[in-house]
Amino acid sequence: MSKARTPDLYTNLTSRKGKKISVLIDPDKHNDESIIQIIKQSEKAGIDFFMIGGSLLHCPIDETIIKIKQKTEIPLILFPGNLLQLTDKVDAMLLLSLISGRNPELLIGNHVIAAPLIKKYNIQTIPTGYILIGTGKTTSVEYMSGTLAIPKDKNEIAMATAMAGELLGMKLIYMDAGSGADNPVPNEMIKDVKSSINIPLIIGGGIKNEKQLEQVCQSGADILVIGNIFEVKNGLINTFTSIVHQYQ
Repeated sequence: MSKARTPDLYTNLTSRKGKKISVLIDPDKHNDESIIQIIKQSEKAGIDFFMIGGSLLHCPIDETIIKIKQKTEIPLILFPGNLLQLTDKVDAMLLLSLISGRNPELLIGNHVIAAPLIKKYNIQTIPTGYILIGTGKTTSVEYMSGTLAIPKDKNEIAMATAMAGELLGMKLIYMDAGSGADNPVPNEMIKDVKSSINIPLIIGGGIKNEKQLEQVCQSGADILVIGNIFEVKNGLINTFTSIVHQYQ
């Protein structure tokens, strides 16, 4: 049975002032050497936590988690792409409900199947309203989930969806442009959604440079999740972390 290194990771992350940044690690996109480099850069930069997961996993997720936890004490949160990614090796997990879609399996069906195992593992869960935003090409998560993303110009739909998630008891709202997205979630949409809810807002997907990161921070994101760009330019971790942590 797993014992989280941080007794209440959600409270720890959300009670401290300032914006937070997470490095998202997709095990399929890394080898031992690249993971070590990501960890070294993340330790140096002082990121707030790691997230691990992916739309598809061809390699065992436990092996990657064990390697990460052998090298760092930075908290590790599971960002599960499917039921096969459940593990007791993490410090916490986002219990995702894909509230932007109408696939019943991703709204409640998979949760019913997973619940006994999650309870058995004693994993700290963070109920999260997951909202996909379409910003260009079809992303892996949109295709694999069998759902339509909210169009990038439909701010009112994104706002109402986020509000519904909060009223249903979600502790976080996660708006995601998807892995490898051409562009991040639009800034005006972030502003509108942030103004409509009273729980932390996570933004991920499509953030490739400092200007985009600054704009997302200024628009109201509380937590930034960065993955793809760090896979090819892990030296940016320090730069991105410095930008996010200046918002105290």
